[in-house]
Amino acid sequence: MLTKTQHSEIMRIYDSYQLESQHDLDERISEVYSKDSEFESIDEQIAEASVEYAKKRIRGGGENLPPLSETIGKFSDRKINLLKNLGYPEDYLKPRYRCPICQDTGYVGINKCSCFNKLATDMLYSHSNIKNMSADENFNTFRFDFYDDTYIDPATGKTALANAKDAYEKARIFVDSFDKSFNNIFLYGDTGVGKTFLTNCIATEIIAMGKSTIYYTSFELFDMLAKTRFGGDSEDNNVYDAILSCDLLIIDDLGTELPNSLTASQLFLIVNERILREKSTIISTNLAVPAFSEIYSTRTFSRISSEYTFLKLTGADIRVKIGNKSQLSRR
Repeated sequence: MLTKTQHSEIMRIYDSYQLESQHDLDERISEVYSKDSEFESIDEQIAEASVEYAKKRIRGGGENLPPLSETIGKFSDRKINLLKNLGYPEDYLKPRYRCPICQDTGYVGINKCSCFNKLATDMLYSHSNIKNMSADENFNTFRFDFYDDTYIDPATGKTALANAKDAYEKARIFVDSFDKSFNNIFLYGDTGVGKTFLTNCIATEIIAMGKSTIYYTSFELFDMLAKTRFGGDSEDNNVYDAILSCDLLIIDDLGTELPNSLTASQLFLIVNERILREKSTIISTNLAVPAFSEIYSTRTFSRISSEYTFLKLTGADIRVKIGNKSQLSRR
């Protein structure tokens, strides 16, 4: 779902399309006027006929007039013949739209045109802050062979592979039910076990659905909020509204920022307000659950534990495994 600001931005794009189309048409009209003055004379006659028709209809008694379309049609046929004589195609004086379906308005009747949905998806992606996300990070490329099937995690009683499969399946359920039910995810585990990869898999699907998605690392989020809070940054007066109202907010690597009373209070505000608005949130962290509760307060953890699905990824650092495989392949 687009915010009002995003919708207005898209409509400004369509305004610019229409201005470009009109400018292009005006240039072509000027061109044919210079080739044959009869074009301009015909346009003047069309304008005069339209005005005269309107006057007679307003005054009454115009019921017996021939349809205006019939009169204009005769003039249009004459213009087409003139164009052909000059070697131009017969549609040379018709507007050229980027999208002929909606004629660069963004709407077909009351429904959004397919080109509007494409612009919206592109905008949602650019505003999501996931600019550096690899195109390869999606559910189809999620690899289970990086997760061990022997070591049992004492907290969950499952192997790293079983935890990964569970997280993967629940992430898919989160995406599939996004339009049907309100859900949140708290994804935790050691560094390098695939938490960011899995959140990117989810983000890719949600953005493709045309949902507004915002991604921040915890450092980026709290740094930006601090500047807005204390610096009065006017670059985006709707920063809080965007964070609180977007369809999906992803806070990655929570705990890597410098935690303090301000970040703790801001996290509670975001978590609580988004729950009240029923806007989905994904939080990933390297912190163990007891440490998270201690740093961000039991009040915040209580809200999260009652409204979020907890998913844990365990195992060795995948980046190290990939690095080791790359070194072996070069030997």
